[in-house]
Amino acid sequence: MIDHLDGAVIPTGFDVPVEPLRRAAHYTGEPGCIAEARHFAALFLHKLRTEWCAAIDARAEDEVLLVVSELVTNADRHSNGPYILELEGTDISLTVAVCDSSVALPRRFPRDPERIGRHGLEIVHALAARVVVERVPVGKRVSAAVRLGRE
Repeated sequence: MIDHLDGAVIPTGFDVPVEPLRRAAHYTGEPGCIAEARHFAALFLHKLRTEWCAAIDARAEDEVLLVVSELVTNADRHSNGPYILELEGTDISLTVAVCDSSVALPRRFPRDPERIGRHGLEIVHALAARVVVERVPVGKRVSAAVRLGRE
């Protein structure tokens, strides 16, 4: 796109919209799926660094991997079938989404440091800029957008 200002030509960005990087992986729920999902996400972050020149610090990478772990663990424990991990990112943010076959929406419990377990969604909300839970024709989709850069 080009703007003209008092006769001068000023480039203002790309001529065509740039699509975010997207990848998806299917998991059966067999042992090791959560570790595989984390590895898949780590490879995705590497691609964002190389293809989008994303400046992803160690803290942001750890946050993304923790969000992946929590969402995939929830799908693994609470759905009656396979689930899909979807990743979509740019140099600014990464959205982690997990689709599974359960129609039961996840519950976010009140903060309670003495409660053992059931902190997953609480953690995801603390790390993500936005969390969306929606029903889809085959179950539900939980997505969390994580900022990659520190401002």
